[in-house]
Order: sequence, then structure tokens, then C-alpha cells
Amino acid sequence: QVQLVESGGGVVQAGDSLRLSCAASGRTFSGPTMGWLRQAPGKEREFVAAISRSGHITKYADSVKGRFTISRENAKNILYLQMNSLKPEDTAVYYCAASNRYDATWPADFGSWGQGTQVTVSS
Repeated sequence: QVQLVESGGGVVQAGDSLRLSCAASGRTFSGPTMGWLRQAPGKEREFVAAISRSGHITKYADSVKGRFTISRENAKNILYLQMNSLKPEDTAVYYCAASNRYDATWPADFGSWGQGTQVTVSS
């Protein structure tokens, strides 16, 4: 059974940092792409970052480029999202997701999802 469990969310102030983690089942973690997506209140779910199986290829939304870093620890089946210089507009529920596509950057590209973790950034 596919399982993705996020952790690390919380309430922080603008400029602070947070690191999200996602523990994945082995089968899920061996797919071509893992990613982080987010959904703010009243908005559609949006892509944040993605990483290839090897970890050598990463992609970021323009809104987080230079501030967020996606990484993975394959030996432990853990996906990370390091978030620096957080802004109030980063407030959202963050989801870990897995895709069978190599070029996944849209929410519809991801077939397996975690339950999400809330990140709230106050000004």
C-alpha cells in the first residue's frame, strides 16, 4: 500500500526557516519523481518542487526558487523540503506526492499524496 506521511509544519514568522519531511513506502519512493505541492486557503493546489529518483534533477516553482530546496535520502525513503526566508504568502498546506512521470510539475501529474502538513507564516 502506498503511504506518504509529512511532518515538520508549524507556525513561524516571516524570514524564518522550516524543514518538511515526508516518509514514504519503498514502492512509492522508487518512482521517477517525488514532489512537494501546496494549497493555500481559497486557492487551487500548486506545484512547489520536484526531484528525480537519483536526486540529480530538481525543479522549482518561480515563487520559491532560491529560497526552497528539495532533497531526498533514498536509503531512508525520506523526502525533504528546506524552506528559508519564508513569506506570509507561503502559508498553505504542504503535500508530499509521488509521480510516475519524469516531467511532473502539475498537480494532476502526481498520483499518490500524503495527508499534508500546515505551514503558517505570520508577518
